[in-house]
Order: sequence, then C-alpha cells, then structure tokens
Amino acid sequence: MLSHRLASRSQGLEWPAYLQQRADEARDPLLKAFFAAGCPAPETPIGEAPLVSLDLETTGLDVQRHAIVSIGLVPFSLSRIPLARRRYWVVRPSRALSDTSITLHRITHSEVAEAPDFGEILPELLEALAGRIVVVHFRHIERPFLADAIKARLGEGVLFPMIDTMSLEARLHRLSLWARLQRWMRRPPVSIRLGDSRRRYGLPDYQGHHALVDALATAELFQAQVAKHYDAATPVGKLWT
Repeated sequence: MLSHRLASRSQGLEWPAYLQQRADEARDPLLKAFFAAGCPAPETPIGEAPLVSLDLETTGLDVQRHAIVSIGLVPFSLSRIPLARRRYWVVRPSRALSDTSITLHRITHSEVAEAPDFGEILPELLEALAGRIVVVHFRHIERPFLADAIKARLGEGVLFPMIDTMSLEARLHRLSLWARLQRWMRRPPVSIRLGDSRRRYGLPDYQGHHALVDALATAELFQAQVAKHYDAATPVGKLWT
C-alpha cells in the first residue's frame, strides 16, 4: 500500500500521489473534494506554498478516551499573517469535560452544551485546510484526533502532510551532534514546547491552551524558524512529515 510506504519516508515525497489515490477512493463527497485539492509538489519552495496553522485543544491526550473541544486555524505565508481570515470553533466533545480540561482551556460545560458537533463545522474546516500545507506544533495531537473525529462522522479518516514546528526544533536541539553531546554530559534536554521554542527566537509570550492563540503562535514560530535556519527557497519536502 502507498500509505504504508509513505510512512517510512522521512520527507514524504509521495504525498501528492497518496492524496490523489485517496481522492479516487474516497466515498464521501467532502473527503473526495478535500483530497482532490492535493498539495504542493515536494520541490515547491516553502516561500511559495500556501500555509495554514492549525491547533486543536482536546479534553486529554489519549485519542481513545478524549475528544476535541476547540479548533483554531490561521492561514499565513512567510511574510504575513492575515488575521482577518482566522477561524475558531468551540465544538461539543463526544466525551465529558473533566475539571482539568475546564481549568486548562477555560471552556465550560455550558459553552460546550451550546456548541455544534464537530461534524457540523467539518465542511468549513476541510475547505479551509484543502490544498494548503498544515503547520502544527506536535502533530501527534492533531493527526490522530482529526483522523478519529472525521472517521466517526464520515466513516473514513484523513492523512495529509504537516509541517511540525516541534519536530523542526527537535532536529536542532534533540537530534543534532551537539544535543547528543549534551545528553552524554547528562545535561537536561532543551525544551521544545511551544512557549520555550518561541522564546529562543525572541517571540513574545502568549497565554497558551487557546486553540486560536496557539495557532497564531505556531505560525509566528514557523516564520522565525525558516528565517533563522532555512530560507524561502527551501523545498517543502524537506520540512513536512
């Protein structure tokens, strides 16, 4: 299967072919249109690629026991972030809110009781993501939670290329020769959390755990990462996963 081969490739060079295959095979019209929008070719310079920053806030970290409670996204480029095009939704989770979730996200029982189901906002969400490179900070939340929520409503999951700003920080501070030497010297690893990563680039602190604020913070972080460590001509295939 193409999807299995895809998972083994570090730069995801088969993403366009995979998305075309899914467009041909998808049964749901929403997913068929989403996959048919495709993605930029791997050699596309990142400065020319359409980008959208995405953040999900969930009731916990286990996709089997928790659910999405809010979604924020911000379309952007390397040079600007048009906030007028931002989107934010609170959605009614399929599993009950915990006290910890309420404290962390400041989203209450009454808010989610009046919020739409994830399926109601799904057409708008897929339209906003279609054809763009999705930028996240820690894809191991966005990928499984999105796939699970969409499969529960449409009977089919999703998989598409993402640029993970946490992974880019890990390349620099966890996987480099210097980072390995630091571990050998038993020094604590550099934090690659969103706020700590932003501080290394001189970016301001934002209040975290709000989906729209974190989506904006991730977009700004990616702009800074490219400016410092890459350039606008860097092929997207070297950055996505």
